[in-house]
Amino acid sequence: MIALMAPTLGSARDDGAHAPFEALDAFVAEQMRQASIPGLALGVASNGAVRFVQGYGHADIEQRRPVTAETMFHIASVTKTVTTAAIMQLVDAGRLSLDEAVGGYLDFPLRNPHHPDVSITFRHLLMHTSSISDANYYAIDFRQRGRDSTIPLAEFLKDYLAPGGRAYSRDTCFSQDMPGAAWDYSNVGYGLLGYLASRIAGQDMREQTREKIFRPLGMGHTSWTISGTPATLGATPYDDVDGVLAAVEPVGFPDWATGMLRSSIGDFTRFVAASANGGVFGNARIVSGAAMAQMLTMHTPPKLPDWLSGQGLGWVTSKLDGRDMPNHWGGDPGVFTAVYMDPPNRTGVAIFTNATVSAARKTAVKNIASRLLGTRQR
Repeated sequence: MIALMAPTLGSARDDGAHAPFEALDAFVAEQMRQASIPGLALGVASNGAVRFVQGYGHADIEQRRPVTAETMFHIASVTKTVTTAAIMQLVDAGRLSLDEAVGGYLDFPLRNPHHPDVSITFRHLLMHTSSISDANYYAIDFRQRGRDSTIPLAEFLKDYLAPGGRAYSRDTCFSQDMPGAAWDYSNVGYGLLGYLASRIAGQDMREQTREKIFRPLGMGHTSWTISGTPATLGATPYDDVDGVLAAVEPVGFPDWATGMLRSSIGDFTRFVAASANGGVFGNARIVSGAAMAQMLTMHTPPKLPDWLSGQGLGWVTSKLDGRDMPNHWGGDPGVFTAVYMDPPNRTGVAIFTNATVSAARKTAVKNIASRLLGTRQR
């Protein structure tokens, strides 16, 4: 077991905006202390540029390795925002339509057995209204500890979604709701989006994102795999065991498009900058303005949980100091991440931690996001 040390200040990079952040370090350190967060990285973007990135605390406590702007965190379900951008690039290119059935692009049958005559569309998948259920996904637990999954994505999806598959169940792989009729968060659905993007483009979506998102944005410390994350840069995940932080192994899972991405705050704040700025970072455009607007157009499908105020394409909205803010959170063992955006002001923030989500950590991350976005009085 590892006792939590006092947060230490990691290296920072700041594009000339020192004054607004002069009092930030003590505030963040106190939030980390109250929530027992070993390491944290934050970034601020506005008007299509990175304004501030900073590391706090430890990427690895035993090695006394500090969090820096280059430390690579497992960002978990925040990955879904990148998967959404990859799909919207294909929409921009005219390769697919959001409201067409996805079945024609697959090499296995896809139907909700409770509603076999209703097609599942790209929009359904992006908005978590596809009726593909994660119930069996969690019951089986496809994660592998300490390494990337050895199960190919295609095999995983066919086993889970196609009748006769080893993990197929009509009652726990699909909900009773008709496709498009109700919200039901689906990791498997986002795994399917990664597979669809790969088949439609004729190129693995991970390669697509490297070429068309990460490279144009200058994201050199971003990887889809555990093996592709240098040991000297990876943030060690920490879980709570008997009231004390303990290092745990990273997890790999076959549906990589739903949450396997590793990225540094220096990198990912560039993606946030583009997302909050109509798809543009500096001179690089990752999606059209129309595509970004669609992603951030919110709806309230039936069964949307009360902690959300809207569901867009990939992105959601929830309250931050009483305001509806587009955002996405991510969590896994030893991981809690969050991104918030204020599109009218072309501003966004990213906050990565290497500790399992808890009520105290949710509060700390929201407090920091509020401070950075100016929704709370300094």
